[in-house]
Amino acid sequence: MSLREGLRRLPVVTRLVLAVAVTMSLVLTGTAALVYWRVKTALDQQLNDDLTTCQRSLDQAVRARAPLPPGSSGSLQQVLDAHGRVLHSSDTVRRRRLLTPADVNAVAHGATVRRDVGSLLPVTADTLRLQAKRVTAGGQPRIAVAAVRRGHRDEALRELLAQLAFASALTLIAASYVGYRTARAALRPVERYRRGAATLADGAPHTRLDVPADRHDEITRLGHTLNHMLDRLEAAAERERRFVADASHELRTPLTLMRAELDVALHRPRSAAELTDTLRSVDSEVQRLIDLSNALLELEELGSSGHITRSRVLLADLVEAAVAPHRHTAERAGRVLSAETDGTGGMAGVAGVAVDADVRWLVPAIGNLLDNALRHGEGPVRVTAAVAGSRLRLCVSDGGPGFPEEFLPRAFDRFARAEASRTGEGSGLGLAFAHAVATAHGGTARVENTGHGSAVTLDLPC
Repeated sequence: MSLREGLRRLPVVTRLVLAVAVTMSLVLTGTAALVYWRVKTALDQQLNDDLTTCQRSLDQAVRARAPLPPGSSGSLQQVLDAHGRVLHSSDTVRRRRLLTPADVNAVAHGATVRRDVGSLLPVTADTLRLQAKRVTAGGQPRIAVAAVRRGHRDEALRELLAQLAFASALTLIAASYVGYRTARAALRPVERYRRGAATLADGAPHTRLDVPADRHDEITRLGHTLNHMLDRLEAAAERERRFVADASHELRTPLTLMRAELDVALHRPRSAAELTDTLRSVDSEVQRLIDLSNALLELEELGSSGHITRSRVLLADLVEAAVAPHRHTAERAGRVLSAETDGTGGMAGVAGVAVDADVRWLVPAIGNLLDNALRHGEGPVRVTAAVAGSRLRLCVSDGGPGFPEEFLPRAFDRFARAEASRTGEGSGLGLAFAHAVATAHGGTARVENTGHGSAVTLDLPC
């Protein structure tokens, strides 16, 4: 398993803390290196200035063939001939050679050598910084070596390294702890949301995530999104439950009637006329099943997606497409079916008016209202279409006795039917379908008794 795959398997909090720790380590290392370089540069500059002063005094003494200058307590001098033999030396150095044969050879050829003796880490005793130059004394070449002790400078740098390491370690620990606490606090709502979603997955009904109302950060927006998703899931489950319940309830009656008709037909021999009547009755129930299944599927499709596709259509064509299939039914029943707009008595008033609507759903919705009016109502049936501003108002009315008052509050419920019509034709889905179409368009549906009949009105944005 690669390092990247291993990191991906770690918890989010652990990855965040590691990211903070690595980032802070780089920042602290860079900061410590900068501080160390600045302090070391300052100390080296001071040490080089002291070395230059000591070298100058030594050069003057060698040229003048004078005794070695006393120098400071931290400085050393040594004078060599061209072959590296020690001629004069400070008491603390005595006969010890400060230069290597390579250094002697380089200085003898005119080079100036400056180097350190001993190391900062690990700690070594008697650390020096020396500088050697060729000097002519009485016509003879000499090598003047000046050195200063680095003890105080090295001790200061070691102390600085220790302090930087200690401070960096404390800062890294503090930053990692703060990062851990911050990550845990930030991700705590996510864990709470996860537990809430797990509770819903276990079957707990009406579970919603506790989202603070006084915040609007990324976590709370996630909570609102999850709550919206839970609403949709619960609504989908409720629709599925209702669909199964409604289908089983409504399909039971026609299936029972068909079984009864067939049982009676098979109970004893029947004549051809009786068998024909039985088949016609069964055919009627089969057609009822087909109509009911189509209505349920259409209503479920519209309710589950809530999606409509608007297109620009002439209002006259929209209303005519809904009215035309019912004109023959109205004529056979001796009923008057008319389509009006703004009281003009015809469709001429809206010949050029266009609306944005989903014809696929709106035409059958109006058709269902017309079918209800022709089947259960009395007198003339009138379709009124009016556009006011950005609203389309469609009304289907008849001149019958109207709806029972106790039926009005539940008129748009699925399979809701007035008592007088329970034994008649129809599934009780027409008004529910019209209401669903109006809601999908962002509009409303209303049913009322007008005093001289009933009216169902769809009010839609267009």
